[in-house]
Amino acid sequence: MGTVAVMGAGSWGTAFAMLCADAGEDVVLWARRDTVAAQVRAEHRNPDYLGDIELPDSLRATSDPEQALAGAEIVVLAVPSHALRDSLTDWSAALPRAATFVSLIKGIELDTRKRASQVIRELTGAPYSHVVVVSGPNLARECAQRMPGGTVVAGPETVIAARVQAACHNPYFRVYTNPDVVGVEIGGAVKNGIALAAGMADGMGFGDNSKAMLVTRGLAEMTRLGVALGGNPLTFSGLAGMGDLVATCMSHQSRNRHVGEQLGRGRSLDEIIAEMNMVAEGVRSSKAIVAIAEAHGVEMPLIEGVVQVVHGGRSPHQVLGSLMGRERKAEFHGLPSPD
Repeated sequence: MGTVAVMGAGSWGTAFAMLCADAGEDVVLWARRDTVAAQVRAEHRNPDYLGDIELPDSLRATSDPEQALAGAEIVVLAVPSHALRDSLTDWSAALPRAATFVSLIKGIELDTRKRASQVIRELTGAPYSHVVVVSGPNLARECAQRMPGGTVVAGPETVIAARVQAACHNPYFRVYTNPDVVGVEIGGAVKNGIALAAGMADGMGFGDNSKAMLVTRGLAEMTRLGVALGGNPLTFSGLAGMGDLVATCMSHQSRNRHVGEQLGRGRSLDEIIAEMNMVAEGVRSSKAIVAIAEAHGVEMPLIEGVVQVVHGGRSPHQVLGSLMGRERKAEFHGLPSPD
């Protein structure tokens, strides 16, 4: 076996590196800042992102991308979606061409409307079989605390997906495979926008009935878009669909839910983002998701409402009135009918 190189030492990148180390892999974590890499090496902690949680002694860290990528069998990409293209361009000469590339990214590139796996294939020239996606209800701190959890590895090639599955499957973290790359990736991106809406509901003081409606109607929007793009409807009832949606909409650890909650309380987006040291992917990706939905004739009123608040200057209360006043519909309008 070769090295697993995890490129990105934010909360989820660091936690995923830990999962792989606990699965018995030889793991090196790349950090953009040398201070972060030095703390991981010397103290076995990443206090900027995971507080005082202790990391495995075997986990190596560096701020040199060439050193991190040298000899890597699996390259895990844990950078924000808006930084992916530039990062891959910067690392181009050092990327091992025979490696399997793993995306932890739950976002859509705004300008091109491409999913992360598409950007990876474009920039690396990797074949479709060698780019896989990991997505599920994976709040980084809980994973790093070794609480029981699980995720999905999506890839079209069974052997390659199984290799990535083995690389992060350990006694406290169950990993399932799924060939539906599109569905798994769309689930991870759309749930962030829905979490913004769920946070707004919390910020406006609404209750569990409201949150339950948002989550289930969000699942309907996610499924409609995913199926229109070629995803399997069953994917959205699994860990990468409903599982991730529930965790992100309900947890106070969720960055997207936090941003939505603060918006619901009347604060400005600039003020909220200025306080954060991590990226809320839904803020950028929701706009691209709406554009994709419009191009495919898919109704996504919740995500459209989020975009109106985040990018259009409308208040959550104004958008709420528009959503509740929409034309009456059948519950499963726009979804595949069972045979």
